[in-house]
Amino acid sequence: MPKRIFSGVQPTGNVHLGNYLGALRNWVALQHEYESFYCIVDLHAITSRQDPKLLAEKTRELARLYLAVGIDPKLSTIFVQSEVAEHTELTWILNCIARMSELERMTQFKDKARKSENVGVGTFDYPVLMASDILLYQTDLVPVGEDQKQHLELTRDLAIRFNRDYGEAFRIPEPFIPKVGARIMSLSDPANKMSKSDDDINGCVRLLDDADSIQRKFKRAVTDSGSAIKFDSSRPAITNLLTIFQLLTGEAPEQVEAHFAGKGYAQLKQELADATIAFLDPLQKSAQAIDDGELTRILEQGADKARGIASQTLAAVKEKMGLGS
Repeated sequence: MPKRIFSGVQPTGNVHLGNYLGALRNWVALQHEYESFYCIVDLHAITSRQDPKLLAEKTRELARLYLAVGIDPKLSTIFVQSEVAEHTELTWILNCIARMSELERMTQFKDKARKSENVGVGTFDYPVLMASDILLYQTDLVPVGEDQKQHLELTRDLAIRFNRDYGEAFRIPEPFIPKVGARIMSLSDPANKMSKSDDDINGCVRLLDDADSIQRKFKRAVTDSGSAIKFDSSRPAITNLLTIFQLLTGEAPEQVEAHFAGKGYAQLKQELADATIAFLDPLQKSAQAIDDGELTRILEQGADKARGIASQTLAAVKEKMGLGS
């Protein structure tokens, strides 16, 4: 029986090239090796205030992009988190074994708490909901970025603690972090990760951007001092652009450097824009072509399958804790 993977993206903001190169691209490959569960985590999204109509629209838009990038509903289970009630029920149970000190140490919570005194309980509890997402499906492998590793470590700790105190109920998940492209940086500020919430629209290339926007954003991308176009950790802006080009074209780093030898930054930016447009055009057409009724059917089917597995896990957990009649 193949091992199982689980991952998800929030339906907020606009899915961008960093999301694809750092996560979705790997999901497409992994679905051929693992039993795959790919979730639209709308419950995580509401830890900050959302416009209800826009959240519903973005949820379906994200589902379309899952399909357009190559996630196959015949191979993978695609579903919306809030359609499977077991996620929230298991979260409460795990809350009862999680420790305040563990959640207070979470870097993302500490960063938000420093910026505002009015951080919601949902933000504080976000990592426990994430643990529930993963553990419900007896997940073996979790594709995560570096910024989520701490949350996955908490997931593992909670699973180990529950298994020790109440009896074996959860598999202990392992992280999957790709060696290349796991962290695509902003075009405007290569010290920061490309982000859906970036205030500078030029720092982020969205999967649904038109050709003119893509050209403009790469033209304005910051570069480092010097003129050599090579991968170099001390020159993060150029390395980021080269990494994007490498991942879009499938060329090895040596081939990319040889290709741009003797060329200037303007040519690098132009070729990168052209490669991005050529890559995104069929993806955008595929997303637009997905029938609305078919999308609904896929999501309902995915939720049914997810619910069937999640309910079995939750029933076993409740029995071991003495919950229920």
